[in-house]
Amino acid sequence: MTLPRLAYLALGGTIASVDEGTTGSATGRPGAVPRITAADLVGGVPAIADIAHVEAHQLGLLPSPSLGFDDVQRTLDAAREAVATGSSGVVVSQGTDTIEETAYLLDLGWDRPEPLVVTGAMRHASAPGADGPANLLAAVAVAADPAAVGRGVLVVLNDEVHTAASVRKTHTSSTGAFTSPGTGPVGLLTEGTPRFRTPAGRFPALTRRVAPLPPVALHRVTLADDGRVLSALDGLGYRGAVIEGFGGGHVAGHTVDAVRALAARMPVVLASRTGAGETLTSTYGFPGGEIDLLRSGLVPAGRLDGLKARLLLATLLAQDAPPDRIHQEFAARGRGTPPTPRP
Repeated sequence: MTLPRLAYLALGGTIASVDEGTTGSATGRPGAVPRITAADLVGGVPAIADIAHVEAHQLGLLPSPSLGFDDVQRTLDAAREAVATGSSGVVVSQGTDTIEETAYLLDLGWDRPEPLVVTGAMRHASAPGADGPANLLAAVAVAADPAAVGRGVLVVLNDEVHTAASVRKTHTSSTGAFTSPGTGPVGLLTEGTPRFRTPAGRFPALTRRVAPLPPVALHRVTLADDGRVLSALDGLGYRGAVIEGFGGGHVAGHTVDAVRALAARMPVVLASRTGAGETLTSTYGFPGGEIDLLRSGLVPAGRLDGLKARLLLATLLAQDAPPDRIHQEFAARGRGTPPTPRP
């Protein structure tokens, strides 16, 4: 049997980290740091060779909080080059702190049918029960599976397969930290074999360039929030804003004027801080309720959380998208309805 050819792009993170202690660390500080190369990660999981021919490429050795839009663009470019030269899929490993963001941004720019699978680890390689090898093996199995074609970017950890649009990191340290609230995973691995629960399908890519992106602020409302942060955003150079409101998408009545003034100066998306469910559109009529805010021009995020809504808005602003296009894309991607094709 001819095995598929896959590209493996490594960026660092916990999956590549070891605890060097105070004596071995270059900084003299205790703790785990990224040190393991892409080639060594693949070589440490012999079972990968039974699934695919994997070509390892080192794109970086960074902790994921240090990743930026340029790193995501480099990953996209390397993934496109890999499939253009014969790879049938791509696996990316990185730190888990930002996977829910980088995976979604990759998905907005991934314009190929071949699977692009993102994975990582919650326990570094020096820890008992390190999960990196199992996650990498599972990610390779998914990327090599023909059923993964046409699904866009997928996130695979803990033998679960999640879409980039739905996955969130919901625990600081559990190996089951990644979940898809409201939908659950789209697939599972049983005895190393991927089993998808849904038919293939995805939204089309929005762009080929995800860097640079214009600055978009993310503000979470809180009890007794006075709105002063919102009033300062325009002067700080932001081109757009996402407000994570209370409940179904609400703010305090005494901050409505600040919200309306901001929406008059830049696109403002209304998300929920709850972590699950869609923003409401027609239930609450009090000042600061979703009906009031949407009438003031805010864009409902639907099921997208603030982190993903920020990336979608920034990507659209980078294309100078007009307000009606912004509303259209959020209505589609936030609620699961494909956008109407534009001529």
